[in-house]
Amino acid sequence: MANYIYQAINEGGNTVAGVVEAESTDMANSLLSARGLIPSKIIEEKNRPGSDFFSRIKAFTGSVKIPELILFTKQFRSMLNAGVPILRLLQVLEAQTESRPLKAAITKMIEDIKQGSSLYEATEKHPQIFSRLYCSMLRAGEISGSVPLVLDRLIYIIEHEAKVKDDVKSALRYPKIVVFALGVAFFILLTFVVPVFANIFKTSGLTLPVPTQIAMFLYSTLKNYWYLLIAGAGVIIFGLFTYFKTDQGKLVRDSFLLGLPILGPLLKKTAMSRFASIFSILQTSGVPVVQSLGILSETIGNAAISKAFDHVRERIQEGQGISNPLKSAKYFPPMVIDMIAIGEESGNIDEMLNEITKHYDDEVAYAVQGLTDAIGPILMVGLAAVVGFFALAIFMPMWDLTQIATKH
Repeated sequence: MANYIYQAINEGGNTVAGVVEAESTDMANSLLSARGLIPSKIIEEKNRPGSDFFSRIKAFTGSVKIPELILFTKQFRSMLNAGVPILRLLQVLEAQTESRPLKAAITKMIEDIKQGSSLYEATEKHPQIFSRLYCSMLRAGEISGSVPLVLDRLIYIIEHEAKVKDDVKSALRYPKIVVFALGVAFFILLTFVVPVFANIFKTSGLTLPVPTQIAMFLYSTLKNYWYLLIAGAGVIIFGLFTYFKTDQGKLVRDSFLLGLPILGPLLKKTAMSRFASIFSILQTSGVPVVQSLGILSETIGNAAISKAFDHVRERIQEGQGISNPLKSAKYFPPMVIDMIAIGEESGNIDEMLNEITKHYDDEVAYAVQGLTDAIGPILMVGLAAVVGFFALAIFMPMWDLTQIATKH
């Protein structure tokens, strides 16, 4: 099988372009004709001018940006609501999208659906684009016959979480710049300023104060063992990166982050907001509670909280309801547990979960603002520490030299 780039005229008389997988040009022509297209140009991708191995690989392994996925989902929902058949709307989306990875995925989805796969089965084959949550909700929508409604909720989740991530990134952008500038300043002072004064202090016979000794030791270490420091840093970074890819590493990392001041509460509130919104949608879509918790465990984005979900799911399977197992689970605030318990008793658990979502959406916004407000003083303390260290390291010996010169 090979990929063929095509240009064709659709039923509306417009020129469309895309990629189709086929064994030959004739087969590609037949597939396009079956879609109601009149091919005007078909070129095997490997022979396309300017194409190369890496660009073809990228079409299948590259990531899809969040705005592209949101646009795809919105267009999918709109055409589905308009009564456009699945195959036809996928063909339209294939021609319209500018994302090579997404276009390649849609092409494969069309072929899979033609061969009898469900929409869920077709999307599940592309985990680099469609998350576990995305696929599971499509499956629930297919089972309940409410795919458009499920797509509405998916759009909300994707947009909401993208906004939270953007807010956190914006809050951390300034601190990253300041920390980088402090690091550069520290390096310059240590390698260019300290050595000049170090020679003066050595020849003076002064007993150097502790800050100056530390600065000279750091300079000497950096000058003589820089290659070992770089190698050691590389080994540590690679080791941590590898370790954090393991299940145990993810658990240790996420447990540590949840225990941090300021950042930890923000992560917990974000997780609670995601838990409530996704759980509510899954329940409304007809997904069983145990299966919903399994999906949440895989999609919550935090290994420590996922482990808590696994314990809750085990106890629910024993017939203990939802709220009681949550009481013994770590990281779940009393308010969440109490509201879920009220929802269970009244039969309005979906409504209660929606209220929890609204509450924690506001809490996340406040927490992000609190993080932004707290970063300023922390950076000021860091800046004062760096400036103060070098001031003591340089000016304390200079003061001693002045005193000696005055006595003579």
